[in-house]
Formats: sequence, structure tokens, C-alpha cells
Amino acid sequence: IHLATENEQYLSELSDRAGCFKETQVVEFIFLLSEKWHLDQSARYQAVELLERFMIKQVEHICKSSRENVKSCEQGKGSSWSSLKDQIHDTFVLRLVSCIQLASKLSLHYNIVNSDTALKFLQSLKYSYTKQELLESELAVLKTLHFQINMSTPLAYVELLLEVLGHNGCLLPAKPLHQMCMQLLDFSYLTRDTIYDTLLKIAIENSTPSKLQVAKFLTVKEDFMLLAVGIISTSVFILTPGHWKQVVEHLNCITGITSQSILEFSYAVLKHIIGSTTP
Repeated sequence: IHLATENEQYLSELSDRAGCFKETQVVEFIFLLSEKWHLDQSARYQAVELLERFMIKQVEHICKSSRENVKSCEQGKGSSWSSLKDQIHDTFVLRLVSCIQLASKLSLHYNIVNSDTALKFLQSLKYSYTKQELLESELAVLKTLHFQINMSTPLAYVELLLEVLGHNGCLLPAKPLHQMCMQLLDFSYLTRDTIYDTLLKIAIENSTPSKLQVAKFLTVKEDFMLLAVGIISTSVFILTPGHWKQVVEHLNCITGITSQSILEFSYAVLKHIIGSTTP
């Protein structure tokens, strides 16, 4: 109930720029760096979500500043739109590393990425930041997000739903299923746009969605509960197809997400795993 409420609250306050900073290259960068630093699986998703929410706030701040600068430029006080964009561009990798650092500190079981490790990596990319600048970057992320950084990731939704399924008597291979879910969750993050593009076309039964339909679909793309049930459904279909119908019915009862929606999500994921248009 808590996760469902949190998910609904997030979707109700969704920015129209949501998802802009979850491009494959960015996600892959975070995943590889998290792997290099031996971070917990949940930390990589936390870092992606932290960076996304921080960058959206930054963009919104830039838009607001640029409007104010139009008024103040006459007095010689405003910085140009170009310089504001450059400021974000030049600090993007630093902010990304800061988000991974913060995510590592929220993980209770694995190593924290300290400033020495982070600086060594940044120096390998020819950046010349100091420890003070690294600390200030972490604080910038924290302040921009009002210190609200411990949001639930899709993995938390997946793991809790697996627990509920087990409690409800679904006899599923727990460890292999969990591992498959994590692999598919990685896959869904790395191929996010293509999966949801397919899902949108299925939902509207049209291969050329309008701008309005794409805009309205944003809440579907950011729905962690839908993502979680879709990942579990697809994992069960791959591992134990005999249990699939039963699991979909249980997921429908637990979350209220329709069986049709779960089926469509699984189809969209499987289509891109297999690379085929065969139903």
C-alpha cells in the first residue's frame, strides 16, 4: 500500500520532462560505473532516478532563470541562455558521479563510493575537480532535491511483489525468478524508449501516435508498479510458462493493473528480447 501510494503521488506530480535523462547512453554509463565500483543492484537504479530528478529540477531552474534574465539583461545582470546550458553540460559527468555516490550511501550492504575513488575516476577522464568541488556537487544534488533522495526504485516494487506472490501460495523458483527479473529490469532500462514505443502503438492500435498521445503516455512510462508487474510477468513466462496465467491473475488482484495491460507489457519486452514481430 505504501509503495502504491508513493507511486501514485509521483505520477500525480510528474514533470512533462520526465524521462529526458534516461537515455540509453546515460543509463549504460551509470550501470557500468556501478558495476566497476561493485555496487548493490538497487544502487544503480537509485542513481538513474536521482540523476533524472535532479536534472529535471536543473532544467526547470534554467528555464526560470532565462525568463528572469530577459528582464535583467538590460541592467547587465543576466547571464545568457547559452552560458546556462554550458554550465549544465560542463558539470553533467560530475553530477552523474555524485548521484552514484549518494546512491551508494543509501545502500546498506555494499561499499560506499568515497571521494578518493570518485576523483580518481574523474581524473581518468581528464577532469581536474578537487575534493571540495566533489563535496559541493553532492550538496548541490541534495539541496536541489530538498534532501528527499531515498525514493523507492522499480527493484523495490519487483521484490515486494515477489514476496506477496510467495505469501499468496504461488509456487515459483524464487532465486532464478529474482535473477531473471533483475536481468529484465536492466534490459528495460537500457531499451526503455523502444519498449514503451511498442507498448504505446499496441495501446492505441496505431503505428503513428500523435504528439498528444505521446504526451499522455508519459505517466505509463514512469509507472513503477506497471514496470514491476510487467517484469515479473515476463520473467515467469520465460522460466515457468505453465504458471504464467496464474501469476498474471495474482498480479491483477494485488495491484489492480488489468491482465490485458500486463500481457501487453510482457509482449513489448519479449518482442525486443527476441527481435521478432511474431506474436
